[in-house]
Amino acid sequence: MELYELNLSFLVEGLKAKKFSPLEVYESCKNRIEKCEKNIHALITRTEDFAKSQLNENNNGILAGVPTILKDNLCTKGIKTTAASKILGDWRPPYDATAWKDLREAGAVLMGKANMDEFAMGNTCGNSAYGATHNPNDISRVPGGSSGGSAAAVSAGYVPFSLGSDTGGSIRQPASFCGVYGLKPTYGMVSRYGLISYGSSLDQIGPFARTVRDLQLVMSVISQYDPMDSSCFRGKKFDFTHSEDVSVKGKKIALVKEFQDFKLDTPISDAMKKVQKILEDEGAIITEVSLPVVARYAVACYYALAMSEAHTNLERYDGIRLGYTVKDASGIKEMFERVRSYGFGSEVKSRIIAGTCLTEPSRCEEYYVAATKVRTLIAQEFTKAFEDVDFILQPVTPSLPQKIGENDDDEMKSYATDLYTLPVNLAGLPGLSFFTGYSGNLPVGLQLIGKRWSDPEILNTGIILERHLGTPKIANGGE
Repeated sequence: MELYELNLSFLVEGLKAKKFSPLEVYESCKNRIEKCEKNIHALITRTEDFAKSQLNENNNGILAGVPTILKDNLCTKGIKTTAASKILGDWRPPYDATAWKDLREAGAVLMGKANMDEFAMGNTCGNSAYGATHNPNDISRVPGGSSGGSAAAVSAGYVPFSLGSDTGGSIRQPASFCGVYGLKPTYGMVSRYGLISYGSSLDQIGPFARTVRDLQLVMSVISQYDPMDSSCFRGKKFDFTHSEDVSVKGKKIALVKEFQDFKLDTPISDAMKKVQKILEDEGAIITEVSLPVVARYAVACYYALAMSEAHTNLERYDGIRLGYTVKDASGIKEMFERVRSYGFGSEVKSRIIAGTCLTEPSRCEEYYVAATKVRTLIAQEFTKAFEDVDFILQPVTPSLPQKIGENDDDEMKSYATDLYTLPVNLAGLPGLSFFTGYSGNLPVGLQLIGKRWSDPEILNTGIILERHLGTPKIANGGE
């Protein structure tokens, strides 16, 4: 077995026992990237030279010598950070995102910055100024988005784990499509400092890996209180210690009543039945919850809020403070127009325009303010549901990954497929996308949702499922 094929936990143990060196791991992962990147295009910036220099830092942290990749909306001091947009140009942040700082202090080495949908707006990883990423299991298909590059990199064996961000499913959907595990943590569990914002009240950084144990290991490093992020938790202690002695006996795991008649691809509906049977055999009680507000209003509520926040967050990109600019404009108005017309892609422009309309004084009360009230109702509906059940089991998406370009002319269809993921962000809940097997060469994933701060319990349940369902294989990467 090649070193790049080892999961994070085995790499950590092998490095600690000196079965192989950090340089050998680095070389194995570098060679894998060079072999597959021309087919997958998972990276915007490769930083192998920086990673090699880190190997000389004599770090004794828990992740010392372990390669990783970051989504390119996470700031890395002195390293090009683009959010997959032309408007940031060759911008090199003057500081590190806290999540990366925590990983770096633990000894992780940075192999690259992952491709993504521009400013995290999209669910195919095709809305990038640097070209589309391909699914490493089938390069004719999308890897999911917006964190598609991060998921594809782990699936193809570039690195044993990576970080992405999830605003409305952007970790869980690509994890499902690429055949890896992905955790969207509770909002506030991982610092957002240094994350380039799309929707500030929705965004959350989280990990991808090929086993649940690996997710636990990463979360033990990055789930730290950070005074630089006012939304970060205070006074809570989280135990992500791995244990094989876990059980779901007596736990209530619910299906959403309103979702039961929705059409699913056969492999996904079959996976739902299989997982229910596994949980029942393990002693869990399968039950049902009703979420009528979620089912009817979540998609509209989410996009009203996300587009409004995007409109505000992206105002700062004006050609003056950072990134791309023009020097021959006749005045400031022309400069703004030219910078933003060239710098933003079509999906970002459409969401900025929508957000501008939604927050106009004449419409704000009717749309944006109304959406904030509906969001409160959605959060309350989940809180009530979790008084009676421990977790909710549901699909990540209703279908397997589509062919690249298949839904490019039908944005509304694309938005509607997000129904299963968006509510989790609106309520600030944790969600685990877990691997269930393959349909042909395409992986099939489902998700488990819990109440706020139940992330360790969700991962423990994931361990039980992993025992029965197995772990994903390294994708062929188009070889």
